[in-house]
Formats: sequence, structure tokens, C-alpha cells
Amino acid sequence: MTTLINLYDYEQEAKTKLPESFFSYYAGGAADEITLRESRIVFNRIKLRPRVLTDVSQRTLDTTILGHATAMPLITAPAAMAKLAHPDGELAIAQAAKSANVIQCLSCLSNASLEEVATVGATRWFQLYVYKDRTISQRLVERATAAGCKAIVLTVDAPVPGVRENILRTGLQLPVGLALRNFDEFHNTEAAMFLSYVNSQFDPSLTWRDLRWLISITPLPVLVKGILRGDDAKRAVDCGAAGIIVSNHGGRQLDTALASIDALPEVVAAVSTQTSVFVDGGIRRGTDIVKALALGARAILIGRPLLWGLAVAGEEGVKQILAILQRELDNVMVLCGCTSVADIGPDLLAR
Repeated sequence: MTTLINLYDYEQEAKTKLPESFFSYYAGGAADEITLRESRIVFNRIKLRPRVLTDVSQRTLDTTILGHATAMPLITAPAAMAKLAHPDGELAIAQAAKSANVIQCLSCLSNASLEEVATVGATRWFQLYVYKDRTISQRLVERATAAGCKAIVLTVDAPVPGVRENILRTGLQLPVGLALRNFDEFHNTEAAMFLSYVNSQFDPSLTWRDLRWLISITPLPVLVKGILRGDDAKRAVDCGAAGIIVSNHGGRQLDTALASIDALPEVVAAVSTQTSVFVDGGIRRGTDIVKALALGARAILIGRPLLWGLAVAGEEGVKQILAILQRELDNVMVLCGCTSVADIGPDLLAR
């Protein structure tokens, strides 16, 4: 096997290991994939202004996220059906997150149940949709609370599924026996049949009232994921949201939507004095993490690269992805004259 040095290497290696339709399902975006591409390209346009002659011999990447100490400002993003990449799926991601001391955000569309993942012992958030049948969402929240999840992450940018032409072209055929285990009590969860049921449960009537309802039924902090505007972020905080995740859903929903990193400054300006702001989308390098933090993010979320690591080497591959990002972040901080993530601010960015 070719020596794998960075996240792009893992993506290319994963492409050789996965069936074309599985890789396309993970890698692809909506329609013409303009947002998918821009989410990566935009980071290259942001330039760093490093400080020099600063003592960086002693440094730390540690931070605190919603009261939980973590080894670096990184959270594993929710990704559906991780067992398409490897039989250990979400359990391997949980083990790697625990070893790296970072927070795992588990997708509600996981192949391992939230109770199974809880046995690993990683610090976990649980990602949720509010479905047409509200009893499904409420029951998932109750189970997440009982399983020890520390927060609920409500995804709000999917009132309907995005146009995914890449899936139509490759003809995604899900393996027999693959299930979406969080829904066992509601439906036959054989994934090939169940996904159409899940898609029918996306609710285009969802409003701010439903966010307030969700916040009212759980003692857990609720973060809102999928916001790209400052006014929407402000309204979410006014409803009681404990955090904002700036996200364009990995370019998988609305094509030509702006890149998350381009939306971040407006959201930070609107709500950062009231709550923590996080960001995902297109992050592949330690420089990207520094740029996101300099623009006001508390931490970043990383998604697809973990699936590439999973496809290449299971749990060990996910650990390698997290280790690469940790090493790169440390290197960039040194070269920028930062001894802690608290030193990373807007002065590091070229105007």
C-alpha cells in the first residue's frame, strides 16, 4: 500500500477499496456539486499572517467544548451508515474518538444503535431530525439522554432531501442485512427499504416552533446544525439553542449555497457573545482548522475523512486521520506563534 501522509491520500486509497456506489454516496454532493467544490477551495483563498519570535516551545491544543475538556478543538461530524465503509462502522469511530479524547457526534441514521455506541464510553452528542411523526424524534431524544449523550444536535437544513444525481448515476445498492438500528422500535430497519421511509419523514413544515418544542422536552443542551445566516443564528439562540453549527450539509443539500467558512463570520458576529459557534465543511488541513478558529469558531467538525480512514483501516484508520489533523494543527500553531488555541484570533488572517 502507498504511504498515506495526509487526508487526501486516505481519500484516494478509500476510493480503491470501496464499491463505486458506496464511495459516491459518501463523497458526492447535490446537483452540480458546486458547493461541494467551493467548500474546499475557499480555504485556499484565506491567507495567514504568522507571528514570529514568539516562544512556542511549550504549547497545548486542549480546549473545552460545552464544559467538556477535549484534546483539540475537533468533533467527529455525524455521518450516516458508516458500516458501508467498514463492518465496525460507528463503533470504530467511537473508539477512535475516545482514544483521541474528542467528542463524537453520532448520526441518528447510524448502523449501530446509540445504545451500542454508548458502551464504548466516548463523550457523545446525538444528531437528530425532527420528523413528521414527532413521537419518533421524542423517543430518540429520550433514548439519547438515557444512553448518556451530552447534547442533541438538530439538523435544520433538510426539510426535503437534496438532489443527489451522483447516487442516481451509480445506483446505490445497500447490502442485505444493513440496518438503521436507532429505528428498530418504529419500523423494519433493513436499510434498503427503510431509507425511503426516512425520506418520507422529512418535514417541510418545520419551523422555529419545533425548535422550541425540542428544547422543551430535553434536559440536554440543543445545538442547531445547518445555519448559514446571522439572523437565523440569532433566532435559534433566542429560542434557547446552546450552540450553532455553521454548515451547508457537506454540499449535499442546496447546491450553490455558500461555503460554511464564508458564512462563519456573519454568524459569529451575530451570536458569539451569547453562545458557542462551530463549523464544518471542507476542512482537510491543520491550516483550515486555524483559519476556522481565527474566524471565531469554538471548534470544527470533520466528517468524510473519518469515513476514508474507516474504509482504509477500520478503527486504526480513523485514529490515523485524527492524529494527522492533530499533528498538522500543532505544526501550524507553532509556525503562527501560538501556544494555545486561545492565541488563535483574527489578527492571524490577512485582511
